[in-house]
Amino acid sequence: MAEELSHQRPKVTLNMIRSLYKKNIPIASLTAHDFPSGIVADRAGVDLVLVGDSLAMVALGYDNTNQLTMDEMLFHCRAVARGSKAPFLVADLPFGTYEVSPEQALESSIRLIREANMEGVKLEGGIEMAATVKKITTAGIPVLGHIGLTPQRSASLGGFRVQARTVTGARKLLRSAQALQDAGCFAIVLEAVPAPVAKFVTQALTIPTIGIGAGNQCSGQVLVQLDMLGSFDRFTPKFVKKYADAFETNSGAIAQYVRDVKQRSFPAEEHTYSMRNEDDIKRLEEIDIAAAKVSSSGM
Repeated sequence: MAEELSHQRPKVTLNMIRSLYKKNIPIASLTAHDFPSGIVADRAGVDLVLVGDSLAMVALGYDNTNQLTMDEMLFHCRAVARGSKAPFLVADLPFGTYEVSPEQALESSIRLIREANMEGVKLEGGIEMAATVKKITTAGIPVLGHIGLTPQRSASLGGFRVQARTVTGARKLLRSAQALQDAGCFAIVLEAVPAPVAKFVTQALTIPTIGIGAGNQCSGQVLVQLDMLGSFDRFTPKFVKKYADAFETNSGAIAQYVRDVKQRSFPAEEHTYSMRNEDDIKRLEEIDIAAAKVSSSGM
């Protein structure tokens, strides 16, 4: 049924994202980092697939997202695009590829579109990034904004902390959201902000908000796929709902495989190939193995 869903539904476009928003139908977004995760997101009916720089930590084992390079992002984007055909595809601009100037940001965005088959880009930052967003959107590339907790800037924020917990903070967040909207963002990610603040910002905008740790009143939601599947065991953010425990399931399955190999119970008969003629088995058994070894060593 899930496989049929992917083939039956049309390609998700920006117009479809906007239509969902106007109809007040939540936008289901999810990250993907390789071909299999792209297929899963596609067949499950996800509207927007984000190749997030979170893959640096959950898929590549880096200590933070800022270690991810553009070449690594391009590699993973291409893999996701081969698996995800229906969802709208967006990629994070890696740290260091867009902050220097709007021109640098546009060049990096073009690479993600042209070389990695993405359809839009995401970047972190508020008012200070408005000119950069404008530069990219003016070139015809859709931009997904990202404010609140911005992981690439976590050091300057004092770590991975909830943002905009006061009225002053909420107003500042709204100003950033409005600046990004005016610069041409098609939607804005709100990460790790109180639910009332996310609702306040969402109601004030005319473009969708995508929440992650921001309550259920946003226009849509996004989670890191390996987090929600329970595949990443280092830590679990408060806002993640684990829909599965893949780490334990997979660990248990592999442990059973190791036991089966050690006990020679795998491969069993149903996992092996037979010879065409049973007489050949007898002929094999009659071969003098010792003589064959001598003959082989003398060659």
